[in-house]
Amino acid sequence: MLHDLVNSIDPYFLQILVNIGIAITLALGLNIITGLTGQLSLGHAAFMSIGAFSGALLTLKTGTPFVLTLLLSGLATSAAAALVGWPILRLTGDYLAICTLGFAEIVKVVFLNLEITNKALGLTVPTPQTALPMPVIVLVVAILAMAASAFIQNSRFGRALKAIRDDEIAAASMGINCARYKVQSFAVSAFMAGVGGCLYAHFLGYINPSDFGFLKSVDMLSMVVLGGLGSIPGAVVGAWILTAAPEFLRFMSQYRMLVYGALLVFLMVFRPNGLLGGVNIVDLALRKLGVRPRGPARNQEEKR
Repeated sequence: MLHDLVNSIDPYFLQILVNIGIAITLALGLNIITGLTGQLSLGHAAFMSIGAFSGALLTLKTGTPFVLTLLLSGLATSAAAALVGWPILRLTGDYLAICTLGFAEIVKVVFLNLEITNKALGLTVPTPQTALPMPVIVLVVAILAMAASAFIQNSRFGRALKAIRDDEIAAASMGINCARYKVQSFAVSAFMAGVGGCLYAHFLGYINPSDFGFLKSVDMLSMVVLGGLGSIPGAVVGAWILTAAPEFLRFMSQYRMLVYGALLVFLMVFRPNGLLGGVNIVDLALRKLGVRPRGPARNQEEKR
């Protein structure tokens, strides 16, 4: 029944929706390391490519079930991130950004020269045989990514990441092992990127190392910044806007980058924290329903 429902949707519209779902997973992963931990990463596309090629090779060489392929791709990417993150996350600011950018370029060049990845020709990935249609799987993964991000943000682990973001020296003085927490957040972020890359490879059916360059990392970073650093709804909204915008702006494709630039300038002037940066969606919804929010928001209202 689900297959019939999916087949009844216009293929072009369905492809946009699937791309949005994959972008949400990728943006939420980057939001953990950049928005929640405050570490600027310009190499998220590298982890996406590791997940994409890991998933593709598992499907082509071993015929592993797709759900297990998703999990193994995420774990392989997470392990690579932990291995690389331990030395480079001792850097901060621009130095960390440059280092992650260099790592992304190294990964791309390695994949371009490996026989197993078919070098510059890329890989053709067969459509996985699953009980659920691929669009439904992408939707489920995006929902799980949102739930996991919300759980992390409200957990002890998430509060430690926020402390590192706000003041790393103060966090270290309070007994937080900053190096360990940053590596762990890097690994979790990469896990989501790997899963998103695996979905991307199996949905499109073809991947090439050149698809995962610097501009891909910039696209994902733009989604997080547009929505609001550290905001889960913001990352979702940013992914929606920047994935759907190129399709709706095809009639003015020559001026697309001009529109993007104007949008970012407008955002920096009127919403420097992003569209949903600093906005508590739960409290806002409770106010609309006439329910007094709990916690800090309620205390502020009582003071007024």
